[in-house]
Amino acid sequence: MAQPSMKRLQRDCNRFFNNLWAGDAKPLVFGDGNEKEPVLMLIGEAPGEQEALQGKPFVGRAGKNLDLFLQVVGLTRNDVYLSNVVKIRPSRRSPAGRIVNRPPTKEEVELFLPWLMKEITLVRPMALVTLGNVALHAFLPKGKTIGACHGQWHQAVVRPPRGVAVTLPLYALYHPASVIYRASLQETYQRDMEHLRDSLRLSQTHPATFGE
Repeated sequence: MAQPSMKRLQRDCNRFFNNLWAGDAKPLVFGDGNEKEPVLMLIGEAPGEQEALQGKPFVGRAGKNLDLFLQVVGLTRNDVYLSNVVKIRPSRRSPAGRIVNRPPTKEEVELFLPWLMKEITLVRPMALVTLGNVALHAFLPKGKTIGACHGQWHQAVVRPPRGVAVTLPLYALYHPASVIYRASLQETYQRDMEHLRDSLRLSQTHPATFGE
């Protein structure tokens, strides 16, 4: 069951965006998983179609990618917390008339970023794992591209709108969708996940090395 503080955060977030987008229904998809100091908090860019329909992050195709990730790094869904930078499905109408996904806009990211920071301070994960550039740039300067940062540990400063900023280890991964569309990245993505797995294993015997 969600912590009362998480319920309050979700209620406040719903109220804020319902007022902002009055008359324009945009269902919010909140985080899911272990809310009490999980090993990792995975952060994607935004929900897709199935996530918006089911009201949960990382379901449908994203859920299959998550299952592969957990299998490689040796964790279960109970070990992690799942969320996105943007809590709505960014979409557009294709030339064929279909509603399809699109990347979040700068304005959407800026609107949701304070809520993500609040969410992280409530969950208190041991480390963050970002998927793709949108999630990476929520914490690191935009000059730091995923191509340069993937497969490495970084230090992320989490700055809630109120309260004290905290620094957490951050591990950068390519977005799983990019691996689907760029087969050349599959080997790199696999190697990066294995490096993360090895880091987690090492941290069990040498906690001081976590995030290095």
